[in-house]
Amino acid sequence: MSASSLDEQPLVMVRESLVDIPDYALPPGYSVRWYQPGDEHKWVAIQSLCYPPEAISLALFRKEFADNREALQSRQCYLLDGSRQPIGTATAWFDDIYQTHSYGRIHWVAIVPGHQGLGLSKPLMTIVCDRLKALGHTKAYLTTSATRLIAVRLYRKFGFVEKLADTGVLADDNR
Repeated sequence: MSASSLDEQPLVMVRESLVDIPDYALPPGYSVRWYQPGDEHKWVAIQSLCYPPEAISLALFRKEFADNREALQSRQCYLLDGSRQPIGTATAWFDDIYQTHSYGRIHWVAIVPGHQGLGLSKPLMTIVCDRLKALGHTKAYLTTSATRLIAVRLYRKFGFVEKLADTGVLADDNR
């Protein structure tokens, strides 16, 4: 997810090593697939149900991913329900200049409200973190909102730690 205009309290979280990623399996009936041409409309539909719809558009999708459309085929994951309809998405993206190092990036994680709370976010995170590792990334970061407490807890379970704003220092996670 991008914290820019959608969230008032942006939060950066970092995982300095992609070793020992928690392993959660998808519940029966769910599956995943990777981006196919035309999925940008599905991405907009999913994100519009999870974030303010006026902030989500094809223009936003193009801004976030257009320069690397070919990379989406191996990096943008779609979570499918039992009828193979996309009900969630997350992207195993990259940022070659984050903190002057090459980081993988967990980007735009969303599951439609009707499927939230069913144990799907942890397997989706396992899949995209594993994909980052398979693509050669050794560390990752993400941005979210400090007000998205459920998301922050999920990311902490995956070893992401809050980074203090503009300092490059990781927050002490002794909560």
